[in-house]
Amino acid sequence: MAITLFHNPACGTSRKVLELIRASGAEPHIVEYLQHPPTRDELTSMLRDLHLTPRELLRTQEAEYAELGLDDASLSDQRLVDAMVEHPILMNRPIVRTPRGIKLCRPAEEVNALL
Repeated sequence: MAITLFHNPACGTSRKVLELIRASGAEPHIVEYLQHPPTRDELTSMLRDLHLTPRELLRTQEAEYAELGLDDASLSDQRLVDAMVEHPILMNRPIVRTPRGIKLCRPAEEVNALL
């Protein structure tokens, strides 16, 4: 089964998801999205498939969130996507895509539905 993990190795939840995937006998394609962020089109497609709005994928506790004024409810989805493309740390993680679908795996056990 083809599995893609959008991964931040510094994130405990992301590491746990990787561990759960490997425990299932699969080896995912790992995208360290901080070094290889999605393009605007890729992120927009991912959001559509996740059935999430850009605001729902934002990590509000990151310093960039406050620095960029992203708490402003009047900001457009386009502006929020642009911010995540430019500052991928703002994307919540881990995101896992398999033939069974795509999911933001928080908590980590959410990945089990995709395996």
